[in-house]
Amino acid sequence: MSMSSFFRNLRSAYQAEIDDLSTDSEGRDVLRHRLAEKRSQMAFLRQMIEINPEMVAAAFHGGFHFEQPAAIEHVLTLEPEDFPEWDSLADAVQLTPWAEELADGVLQEPKGEWFMTVAAALEYLLQRPSSHHHGHGDEAHEQGSDETAHGKTQRRDQDHGHDFDADDDHHHDVDHDEASANWLEGQGFDRKE
Repeated sequence: MSMSSFFRNLRSAYQAEIDDLSTDSEGRDVLRHRLAEKRSQMAFLRQMIEINPEMVAAAFHGGFHFEQPAAIEHVLTLEPEDFPEWDSLADAVQLTPWAEELADGVLQEPKGEWFMTVAAALEYLLQRPSSHHHGHGDEAHEQGSDETAHGKTQRRDQDHGHDFDADDDHHHDVDHDEASANWLEGQGFDRKE
């Protein structure tokens, strides 16, 4: 999958933000507590959506369900000025009730729609296993409301470079490219050949 320079740069910053929130200085898992704290500070954090979107996006960690991954894969190829309207992603991205409540406040900000698109794409990148082992991705999405504990394990596997089959990666990218092309065609865009 090709990715815009914008998301290539933000991806590692978002990963670092989630990792930083995950454990305390003694190595204890404190992710739930810290995310709850961050969510309670959203009124203040909204001021930073343009400057440090990855820091604010962490408040939405575990709050997205991706119904149409191809739509998000397409967003990941775009630069910020080319993002679609947030409403156009309504069928592709579902918010949990608590995330929807947070989003209501964010969407009142001048760059709120832009930010929600960024937050959804960053969370998608985080949940997306590197090789998309058959079935694992869906399981991680279903567990998203539990702060993606399963997704965190998958992320560590990705970061430590365990042996994944490169052919599977290529095959999956081809499948996603086809799905992306189908989605774009359904939105009225010409198909790239």
